[in-house]
Amino acid sequence: MKWTMLAAALVLGGCVSVSELEESRETMDVISGKTPREYADCIKDKLSETRDPLVEEVRGDGLRLIVPQKLTAGVGPAALFDIDKRGSGSSIKVHERLNNFPLRLGDVRTAATACISGS
Repeated sequence: MKWTMLAAALVLGGCVSVSELEESRETMDVISGKTPREYADCIKDKLSETRDPLVEEVRGDGLRLIVPQKLTAGVGPAALFDIDKRGSGSSIKVHERLNNFPLRLGDVRTAATACISGS
């Protein structure tokens, strides 16, 4: 049964690279009053309960977070957060794997939304 579920997840999800996610349409494009560091730390904290550790890359005045997949670790990223400095806050773009699949896991979107202005 476990093998069937794993095979189904791989077939539905496929392997997606960071560059393929970059080229996909954003699932969120928002502005936050938090600095890139504050927003990234919030995302990492929120997803620490449901995901393996996120990969952080420094990009100019901003940060990129690469979110690993939840069910099939090592197959590719589940989401990207591009967090750029904007005035005293930040501009955030989120790219998710399976962005048009209505049954995708919601922890990434929940964390992204909760961290915009909340804690």
